[in-house]
Amino acid sequence: MTKTRRTFTRVFQVEAVRRIDEQGKSLAEVARELDLGENMLRGWRQALAAEGGRARPGEGCQPALEEELRRLRAEVKRLQTEREVLLLNASIAPPTFSPESSPEAILMPVRA
Repeated sequence: MTKTRRTFTRVFQVEAVRRIDEQGKSLAEVARELDLGENMLRGWRQALAAEGGRARPGEGCQPALEEELRRLRAEVKRLQTEREVLLLNASIAPPTFSPESSPEAILMPVRA
């Protein structure tokens, strides 16, 4: 019977290494808790240490795609706020129509 290869997300890897570094647990202890091989966890730790500030999300230099995503999310938030203001203004002061510009007057010509 063959084993399927497990894959782990970047967040999982960072959190596993964080348990070692910040909680003071040993590498072997974290490997047992998470059912991982010690060598795999050691490799993640070395790779994250080599990346420096980029190892943790939101810190250090962000790749171009992450920066664009951050910028687009900020723009969406700004546009949503702008839309809410416009809707609020429309509900407070509804537009007034003159009898000549009402839909009925436009559709039905006046007969003399």
